[in-house]
Amino acid sequence: MDRRRFLAAGFTLTPLAAALSACGKDDRWPEGMKPIKWDRDTCVRCNMVISDRRFAAEMRGGTKDIVFKFDDIGCAVFWLRDKAKDYPWITEAATRLWVAEVGSKGNDVAWLDARAAVYVGKTSPMGYNFGALARPAPGTVDFATMREHVLAKGK
Repeated sequence: MDRRRFLAAGFTLTPLAAALSACGKDDRWPEGMKPIKWDRDTCVRCNMVISDRRFAAEMRGGTKDIVFKFDDIGCAVFWLRDKAKDYPWITEAATRLWVAEVGSKGNDVAWLDARAAVYVGKTSPMGYNFGALARPAPGTVDFATMREHVLAKGK
């Protein structure tokens, strides 16, 4: 193949390649959330591998869009309390905090705004025993109440 044909073929295939690359986009993650690499990423607080998709959480914020991943919403609650002086931006409204819906199955994880979600008692990886739900149901509590219960455990 001569150089002209090679270049012509490249220009012809470029739009096709661009279109096909869009097919690989993973829409399972909310805008702004960095994908969690299941069974490889570790919790920033306890260093446990994040594998149970029903309890994972992630925070992103600050001027550098720093990302912190957690294996349990309880770890996120303690981390938020313990690191407030190191990262003053974590209390700002622009800081995003996501939590997996406890009813998620397989790779189809439903991500919720952790502060807007409600929480129900469920056995969780680190024993904080709260799972997130999108809608209130009997026995659910809001983020602030869940936070108080988790912090009272003192782990």
